[in-house]
Amino acid sequence: MIWLAILGTSITMVTFIIQLFLVLRDEQLAPAALLESLRATIHAGNYQEAWEICRANKAYLALVLGGALERVGRGKEAVETALIEHGLREAQVLKTKNSYLSVIGVVAPMIGLLGTVIGMMGAFAVLGSSGVSDPRLLATRIGEVLMATASGLFIAIPAFIFYYYFRNRATIVLVNADDKLNQLIEDIPFDELGGVRIGENFEAGAGAPVTGAGRSRKVSVALTTNCPVCNGAIQPGQNPCPHCGATLEWA
Repeated sequence: MIWLAILGTSITMVTFIIQLFLVLRDEQLAPAALLESLRATIHAGNYQEAWEICRANKAYLALVLGGALERVGRGKEAVETALIEHGLREAQVLKTKNSYLSVIGVVAPMIGLLGTVIGMMGAFAVLGSSGVSDPRLLATRIGEVLMATASGLFIAIPAFIFYYYFRNRATIVLVNADDKLNQLIEDIPFDELGGVRIGENFEAGAGAPVTGAGRSRKVSVALTTNCPVCNGAIQPGQNPCPHCGATLEWA
């Protein structure tokens, strides 16, 4: 039973190590293709489209930026606060996976020690009931049960080594990803986007025009409506959009 626990612990450790090697990479947290797509979309002022790109992607960059874009209409400070909030949450998810290596490093020696204690109890029980004429037999039996402790240490030592390695690695890749996030929002004209709504409510607004390709949009006349590019509130006949500068074609 003890040996099965030690084997299961070692397999779990190797699994976490492989997963962390694959996850804690710059390309995994902020894929180059995703970064270029978001940079081009944000530069064009298509913030709703950028949000939709983020929503369809599970990379760290997309998960953090998507939540921040929903606050574009509240100003730069609100967006930066959202970046911090969502960044901390997603970073905690990554670091939690690494913390399991620390748990393994603590538990593995305990499992090994338990195996040794149980083995020693059995050895001395045999000695007490029947006696041992040759002390070398007892020494051999004790050596065998001490293998459990050694096995636990063989698991714990690399577990702690990789735990500290991945902890430092996580800090590096998260800092790199956060730098890219800050670069993406640098050129957003927050002063011109007051009241802009980005996110799921974009499509829900009554009378909201349907978006199409390019920067020119055809808009239906209504008492109140929203720009199909940035979703900012506009008056019928306004051209271009006072928020993002998109050229509008009124029906």
